[in-house]
This record gives sequence, structure tokens and C-alpha cells, in this order.
Amino acid sequence: QVQLEESGGGLVQAGGSLRLSCPASGRTFSAYGMGWFRQAPGKEREFVGAISWNGANTMYADSVKGRFSISRDNIKNTVYLQMNNLKPEDTAVYYCAASYKSGTAFDAADFRSWGQGTQVTVSS
Repeated sequence: QVQLEESGGGLVQAGGSLRLSCPASGRTFSAYGMGWFRQAPGKEREFVGAISWNGANTMYADSVKGRFSISRDNIKNTVYLQMNNLKPEDTAVYYCAASYKSGTAFDAADFRSWGQGTQVTVSS
């Protein structure tokens, strides 16, 4: 079982930036894809973005495309989510997740391990 722990959340003004980090335990980190999801109060968990095992492929939700960027460091066993030009509607708890697949995935059912989440709050 992969252990994940997100960090880097906080309070930021609209237009600002944050970088979330998610270190993973286990020696097989580089074998599988990773993803980021978020859940706002009263809403369903939604896909934000994903990255393949080697970082060669990424995919994003339309709502964050052009503003958010996912990267990974397979030496440090860490995946990152760089969030720029943040908007109040980005306010949510953000979760990283490890996929069953080596490529990118966007369906939560394709992810086997989840972190506890980190709160991101964007003020207007």
C-alpha cells in the first residue's frame, strides 16, 4: 500500500499561486501514474489532473487547464501540483492519488491510494 501525504495548501488571494507536494512511500512510486483531485464543500470530488509514470504525459480538467501544472520527481518519490492564477472557485480540499495504471487516468476508480488532503482557500 502506498502512503501519500499532501502539503503546501493554505490561504491565498485570487491571482496568487501555490505549490502542493505529495511525497509517496514505497519503492515502486515510479511505476504508476499519479493524480490530483479536489472536493469543495457540498460538492463531489472532481478530477484536477494526472501524470504518467515517467512524467511524459499529463492531462488536466478544463477548469484548470493553462493555470495548473503537474510534475513528478521519481528520485524524491514526490508529485507536485503548481497552481497559478488561482480563483475563488479553486477553493477545495486537494488530494493526491496513486493510480493502478502507469499512464494517465481521470476516473477516481482507477486510483488505489489516496492522501488525507490539504486545504486550499482562495479569497476574492
